Amino acid sequence: MFAKTLVTIVVVVAMGTSFSTLAETLNAKPGAWEMSVTTLTTGNPIPADVLAKMPPDERAQVEAAMKARSGKPDTQVFKSCVTQKELDQNSMIKSEGDSKCSKKIVTQSATKIVIDQVCPAPLASTGKATIEARTPERIVSVIDTAQGTGGKIHVDIKGRWLGASCEGIEE
Repeated sequence: MFAKTLVTIVVVVAMGTSFSTLAETLNAKPGAWEMSVTTLTTGNPIPADVLAKMPPDERAQVEAAMKARSGKPDTQVFKSCVTQKELDQNSMIKSEGDSKCSKKIVTQSATKIVIDQVCPAPLASTGKATIEARTPERIVSVIDTAQGTGGKIHVDIKGRWLGASCEGIEE
C-alpha cells in the first residue's frame, strides 16, 4: 500500500495536470497499455511535519517501510487505458488530482517531452520528467525528483501498447 501511494505521489509531483496547450501530440497509440513503474527512493521523501501528524503506530509503520525500501527499487506493473484526448493533452501518464506545482515545458516533439517542475510546501520538490515515444507502441519515461526534505525519488516507466480495446481494464 505504501509503495502504491508513493508511486501516486511521485507521478502527481512529476506530472501534475495535463498540458493541453502544447503544440505536438506524443506519437503513441490510444488504447490499452501495460505500464511497468520502477521507483527508487533515497533519503526521507516525507516532511517531518507530515510524519508528526500521523498516529504513532502509523508513523512507525511508514518510517519502517521507508527505511526498508530506501535504496532498493520497487516495481509495479499495471494496465491503463489511454484515450486520444489524453494523448492530445499530453497526459498519457496518469496522475490523481491537481497540484500547485509550476511546470515548464523544456522541449516537446512528437517523440519526446521534457518537463521541469517546482512544487511548494508541504511537499516541496523540484523535478524533471522525460517522456519518450520510442515507437507508437512503446514509451519510456524517467522522472527525477528532489524533495525539500533531502529525499530523492527516481522513477523509470516503461509502457507497451496492448491493443486498441480497453475492455476489462479498471481505472
